[in-house]
Amino acid sequence: MIAARENFPKFTHQEYFAWEEKQLYKHEYIEGQVYAMSGGSVNNARIAIRFIAIFNSHLGTGNCIIGNSDLRVKSAISQNYTYPDVSVTCDDRDKITTQYITYPSLIVEVLSPSTESYDRGGKFRLYRHNPVLIDYLLVSSTSTEIDLYHKNDNGEWIISNYQEGDIIELKSINITFEIAQIYQGLTLTNDPQVSQEI
Repeated sequence: MIAARENFPKFTHQEYFAWEEKQLYKHEYIEGQVYAMSGGSVNNARIAIRFIAIFNSHLGTGNCIIGNSDLRVKSAISQNYTYPDVSVTCDDRDKITTQYITYPSLIVEVLSPSTESYDRGGKFRLYRHNPVLIDYLLVSSTSTEIDLYHKNDNGEWIISNYQEGDIIELKSINITFEIAQIYQGLTLTNDPQVSQEI
């Protein structure tokens, strides 16, 4: 998903919730400013759906909530709200809120050329303040490549790069899967005008 700043006056977070209920499109809320979320490519959507399917099959009907790009994630230390492509929380505190979750252990962002620097920089700075976030996946939509930011037991973020033929391990939800499960059958290109078969 692509975020673009809207030219509105600053909102309080209460005003943001009331205002966004009346909007046709989703908006992230960062430091009082709202950012419109536009749609991604066909690959962005297909990749996100595949992660959700893999996570849902693995976690079943257990204690965890799997969110798509319609589920807000609140910063654990501020009133900032984002819409990641995929999130997973197994924290009981997230069962008492109805408009957002705060304590995901896993977040997935599918990259596009216009959002990659933000997803790696500013957005990750927001996410890593979450005390229970363990895995942050940045997934290319134009090549078979995934970067995993994993928080180890010492609280340090370790980066692993996965490419074709690799097996991904996510300790946050205790799962391993082949990267091919995400990319199989996709037409990967940097050209947004190239049509992609579904």
